[in-house]
Amino acid sequence: MSNVIEARGLTKRYKGTVAVDNIDLQIPAGRIVGLIGPNGAGKTTALKAILGLANYEGELSVLGKNPSRDRAALMEDVCFIADVAVLPRWIRVWQLIELTENIHSKFSREKCLEYLKSTKITLDHRVKQLSKGMVVQLHLAIVMAIDVKLLVLDEPTLGLDILFRKQFYTNLLNDYFDEERTIIITTHQVEEIEHILSDLIFIQDGRIALDCSMDKVQENYIELIVAPDFAPAARELKPLYERELFGRHIFLYENANRQQLKELGELHTPSVADLFVATMSGGAA
Repeated sequence: MSNVIEARGLTKRYKGTVAVDNIDLQIPAGRIVGLIGPNGAGKTTALKAILGLANYEGELSVLGKNPSRDRAALMEDVCFIADVAVLPRWIRVWQLIELTENIHSKFSREKCLEYLKSTKITLDHRVKQLSKGMVVQLHLAIVMAIDVKLLVLDEPTLGLDILFRKQFYTNLLNDYFDEERTIIITTHQVEEIEHILSDLIFIQDGRIALDCSMDKVQENYIELIVAPDFAPAARELKPLYERELFGRHIFLYENANRQQLKELGELHTPSVADLFVATMSGGAA
């Protein structure tokens, strides 16, 4: 399987600040990748380099192209949804659809209209008449109706209520994603996307803190919940992270002896959110 994105030594500096620090990255085709990190970790900067919106040091190939040099050609096969949907406030929905159809040869009017059926948006609405959530819905409908190989979603459901957020990810899986497409998602609502991810990348201080498949997450990491009396024995097994909740101690381990852990308490697969907190904190909470 070919790689959609390949980076070696990817670095981006802003004056004296290193925003992306010598990243090596490989993302194959047909994957849904969660790019997760705290504010200021370098996520947006890395995405800008991938989309040809920022210069960089090191080597970077996206769909076999150099993003800086071949951005116009690259954008034929890439779509991007930013966290803030910026659409002309004066334009009507039908005009926006016509404009997109004229600009992008891979846009499907039929798919766009199908997505809009599940909203309260009409073709005669002007953007300025829509709520923030409806503007985001319109933007999503436009972009998801374009047939591309790489879809980059930066906080794609920001401003939407939980019902539409659920519906969006359902549509993403059922109506959009296939083995020929790759999707990169950044979001702070990790609980909502972990069930659709195939791969997980954590970024911290401009560096990759974790890069593995979700299968590997389930295989390599385990949570142990114990009563206070068993906490000292659990600590002796060198957990990555410890926290306390309602008087019980929760430990996170990597590549631990599960049978040995089971003798101390309950075992659970950690959520992406818990794994993220443990990776970012690197100690006890």
